[in-house]
Amino acid sequence: MGDILPIVQLGNHILRQKAARVENIQDEKIQKIIDDLIATVVKANGVGIAAPQVAQSYRVMIVASRPNPRYPDAPEMEPTAMINPKIITHSTAVVKGWEGCLSIPGIRGLVPRYKAVEVEYTDRNGKLQKQLLNGFIARIFQHEYDHLDGIVFLDRLESNRDIVTEQEYQKLIVNNI
Repeated sequence: MGDILPIVQLGNHILRQKAARVENIQDEKIQKIIDDLIATVVKANGVGIAAPQVAQSYRVMIVASRPNPRYPDAPEMEPTAMINPKIITHSTAVVKGWEGCLSIPGIRGLVPRYKAVEVEYTDRNGKLQKQLLNGFIARIFQHEYDHLDGIVFLDRLESNRDIVTEQEYQKLIVNNI
């Protein structure tokens, strides 16, 4: 089990930097970052996290979809470490969906993303993986992938009118009040 790390907040310069490619996946430091990211995202009720969010500028991210208070309808999947990920192809269809970010607490935005992405990444054992991701999992991947390039979800909004507070999101969207 990894350590729970502090999550850096919007305004921290590391969130705006392009993260460094991982050269040695088996390096103890990289394996520890993976364990720490998994522990941190689970504790924070997130569905994904990228290394820059814990002040580590490496191209490492975790996709960890599961229902939780922040995303009650999220599909269930094992936390998956993705190292040096890339998008190979994507759908032409773009859908808008609500996103939040552990580094931008209290805010949600209606973000346009590709409905499906074909991705390639190296897993924590050094094996190259290729997957087709759809729907919410594709959204998580794109959100975390952006973090590796110094982009936050607010940069993707079409309008400032697509921003709500977490409190209003919970009332209007989750509870349909």
